[in-house]
Amino acid sequence: MNAAMMNNNIRILAGNSNPELVSKICEQLSLPLGEALVTTFSDGEIRVEVSENVRGRDIFIIQSVCPPANRNLMELLIMIDAVKRASARRITAVIPYFGYARQDRKVHPRVPITAKLVADLLSTAGAHRVLTMDLHVGQIQGFFDIPVDNLYASPIMIPYIKENFQDDLAIVSPDAGGVPRARAYAKRLAATLGLIDKRRDAPGKAKAMNLIGEVMGKEVVIMDDIIDTGGTLSEASRVILQQGARNVNACCTHAVLSGPAVQRVTESPLNRLVVTDTIPLSEAAKQCPKIVQRPVAHLFAQAILRIHQEDSISSLFEIQF
Repeated sequence: MNAAMMNNNIRILAGNSNPELVSKICEQLSLPLGEALVTTFSDGEIRVEVSENVRGRDIFIIQSVCPPANRNLMELLIMIDAVKRASARRITAVIPYFGYARQDRKVHPRVPITAKLVADLLSTAGAHRVLTMDLHVGQIQGFFDIPVDNLYASPIMIPYIKENFQDDLAIVSPDAGGVPRARAYAKRLAATLGLIDKRRDAPGKAKAMNLIGEVMGKEVVIMDDIIDTGGTLSEASRVILQQGARNVNACCTHAVLSGPAVQRVTESPLNRLVVTDTIPLSEAAKQCPKIVQRPVAHLFAQAILRIHQEDSISSLFEIQF
């Protein structure tokens, strides 16, 4: 497909959640950001007006469901509805950070499964496809009745780990749910595997209780998908050092960093916290010398291009050293 035909058939739109990432993705694609007004009425209701023709076009709406999550989710849903009613040919919701994913099952009586609810909302609004990165659990793909492409941050993280954390490495999962992810990293990096056994007393509050695995004298990387308040990460790093690790670092795809998270990271024994830009960093996080941000725009740009051209995206999972 030549560039002129692609430019005529594809439109990139975005809400207000992560303008820096959107700009980078458009730059990678050599495409302009489509014209859309996304503001609020005086009473706080979200107002959306797409200012260009989308009839028969392949539309990609980029929006992370990051704080403020409710507003960003509603912006996404309303934008999908707007382009659906404007006769878009296909609508892909590009959601670098899929919020509400942590409530993915009933762990107590009378609690919601919000990951399924959001999946239903996206389909009902009119999305034909979802493109995201590092879902909290892969099974969330099964909540959708539309195709879901779940990219991984590993093509970004693994080369960084190999370059910066090379000596006698151990990969540690901060909880049992993250073991498959940590095991995959450990296998690719020829590292040993560990697990933090933790007890969660309330949402956003966890106390690391025990370390399963050998870290004595090793350089440790804690591998997680989301860092929210930083409580688990801070406690885990202390437990690991108590078990004789030489030093502790962490890699995390989605840097929510809410509440006291930045302060906890700053005061923790962590040498470095490596995150991606699926969520924009706060000013405090940008100033924290321990936090390193890695770009994901090239992965999303390649995925968008391949979806538009009906090509396979499986090669995006390959890791280049």
